[in-house]
Amino acid sequence: MPLDRFAASWREAYVSGPDAASHASDVGTCVFCELSQLAPSSDSGVVWRDEFSFVTLNAFPYGSGHLLVLPRRHVGSLLELNDDEYRSFFWTLRRTVAALEIAYRADGMNVGMNLGQAAGAGIPKHLHGHALPRWNGDTNFMSTIAETRVLPESLVATWEKVVVQFD
Repeated sequence: MPLDRFAASWREAYVSGPDAASHASDVGTCVFCELSQLAPSSDSGVVWRDEFSFVTLNAFPYGSGHLLVLPRRHVGSLLELNDDEYRSFFWTLRRTVAALEIAYRADGMNVGMNLGQAAGAGIPKHLHGHALPRWNGDTNFMSTIAETRVLPESLVATWEKVVVQFD
């Protein structure tokens, strides 16, 4: 049985370009910290938040419905979360998966975290988890051949589908 491979060559410039080192440093403002202060709205992309965690749209989604779950406090690893933050983070991740399942009726779900720059985290200085609905046959030649992602809906449409699941 052949091993299927997923190519994400469109991310190469982000992870190896001249600005790549700045993604791992803690210099300057953190986009996630800025988002953590914003109220949920389709303009901000923030879907839901509580005292310790929040959910936002992924501005560079791998597919429709791609959401991020983050602690509101600026930490780079799971080990830096205190007990309340840890419970909130994983409760929020579970709630996000449930919301996506209701909103999208997908065939499956990718849930994961890239912990650290070496593990592929695009912004390793602020811990975040990914939840992404998947469908049988949802990959196609566009990613591999044309280095292009085809997203059949806008970020605003994604926000509108999932925000009602958090009420």
